[in-house]
Amino acid sequence: MERRKFIKSAGMMAAAVYAAPRLAGNDQVSIKTSGIEGPPAKEFPPLPFAYDALEPYIDARTMEIHYDKHHRAYYTNFMNAIKDSALQEMPLKDLFAAISKQPDAVRNNGGGYYNHLFFWNSLKAKSSAPSAELSDAIVKSFGSFDKFKETFNTSAKTRFGSGWAWLYLNEAKNLAIGSSPNQDNPLMDISTIKGTPLLTLDVWEHAYYLKYQNKRADYVDAFWNIVNWEEVNRRYKEAQ
Repeated sequence: MERRKFIKSAGMMAAAVYAAPRLAGNDQVSIKTSGIEGPPAKEFPPLPFAYDALEPYIDARTMEIHYDKHHRAYYTNFMNAIKDSALQEMPLKDLFAAISKQPDAVRNNGGGYYNHLFFWNSLKAKSSAPSAELSDAIVKSFGSFDKFKETFNTSAKTRFGSGWAWLYLNEAKNLAIGSSPNQDNPLMDISTIKGTPLLTLDVWEHAYYLKYQNKRADYVDAFWNIVNWEEVNRRYKEAQ
């Protein structure tokens, strides 16, 4: 009897910890204030929502491991790689603009830190819609919103191995879609796609495997239910 009570109690405590939120006050952490316009954050930025906030599209266990293990490791390794150097005070956009001059530890971990931070802020429990301005730009660039989604989905589903799918504003100030390998992003001078990121989707297996296993396509399709269009709209307006 006592053993059963202990197991039940332990299970309840584990569930409480498992679903515990990682909140940053009442608002999501802005990518602008978390390192891209200024130097890297001195402390690991909190997740802007509870682990289970995006259920059923992204499960709580995956979110917990993804944020607290993978993202945290990238941040820690990045800060160790730039420790006691001028890079500690350099805005990430400037660092990425000359990332070809840096060792792999800076490129991979700096990209992993930024890309995940950008990704978290691309997500929201209740998705809305693009602004009228962004919608017009989407139609102009891709023909329709459905065609835009199809193009983005194809980019995400066909990225070989690990990487990211991106909607970005290219150097000509036009919307474009592409993907990057590993932890590269459109801000990096070594990237085959260059511009200002607006929206991203992580297609590393650890982002979806617990729930979707090898069905990356299902994960990509589910993504549209949790896009934080308010943040994407803000990014587009600012990039303009």
